Amino acid sequence: MKIVIASANKGKIAEFQKLMPDDEVVAFSEILGEIEIDEDQDSFKGNAIKKAQTIYDLLIEKGFTNIIVISDDSGISVPVLNNEPGIYSARYAGINASDKDNNAKLISKLNELNLEKTPAFYTACIALVYNNQVYTVHGWMHGNVINKELGENGFGYDPIFIPNGFDKTLGELPNEVKKEFSHRSKALNLANKVLDVIL
Repeated sequence: MKIVIASANKGKIAEFQKLMPDDEVVAFSEILGEIEIDEDQDSFKGNAIKKAQTIYDLLIEKGFTNIIVISDDSGISVPVLNNEPGIYSARYAGINASDKDNNAKLISKLNELNLEKTPAFYTACIALVYNNQVYTVHGWMHGNVINKELGENGFGYDPIFIPNGFDKTLGELPNEVKKEFSHRSKALNLANKVLDVIL
């Protein structure tokens, strides 16, 4: 089964490929080229559906059949900051912000409140479009954000997030450990159960 990932984020695509080793997982850009999808919905679910449906419709127009399009919208929320950055996680410090820029902004917000660490959680919503039907699942990961970067592994906010039950950041933990409990892994496990039913 060809599974098309409706994301241009190389980190996410690599993560999906690792988590779905038995499927042919390709990025939509390999088929359709570069497309900018405006993530203008007010929830992770809304953005995930919009991305998946947009890519699915374009592939159907091009004559593709029997394909599954999967998209993921995810981010980190910090309750003490009114759940910022939330759906704006990828562009917290601006439209073309780098991971370093986003981390620096979140760290500065913690420092303004004199917080070395505070509770936070990741949300991942995965949307699947198959046979013109839309399915969504969610996964969460809880822990704390800290006011400094530790570790080079992963991407996004990984170097400043310590998951519950650990004393290291996601940036310090190996992928084999993270995939056991990450928000995306949890959502993908549920997505795989949906696929088992619909295929």
